[in-house]
Amino acid sequence: MPTYQYRCSSCGFETEVFQRMSDDALTTCTDCGKETFERVISAEGGFMLKGSGFYSTDYCSKPSPKGSESGGGCSTGSCPFAK
Repeated sequence: MPTYQYRCSSCGFETEVFQRMSDDALTTCTDCGKETFERVISAEGGFMLKGSGFYSTDYCSKPSPKGSESGGGCSTGSCPFAK
C-alpha cells in the first residue's frame, strides 16, 4: 500500500497515512477536525531496491590475491573491488 502525505491548510498539521490507491482521499484533519485536509505530493520515500542483485557489486567477483594474473573484479571497471 502506498503512503500518502496529508497537510491541513487551516492548522498546518502534517501526517503520513497508508492507504489503498482506490481509497478516497481524507478531507477531515485529525488534529483540528476541519474539512481542510489535503493530500500533498512529496519527494520523500521514493523507490527502493532491497536484496541481492540490485547493485553493481553483486555481480563482481572479489579481487584475487596480489601477484595473481587474473586480476578479478568486474569487466566494466565500475566495481569498487576492481582496483
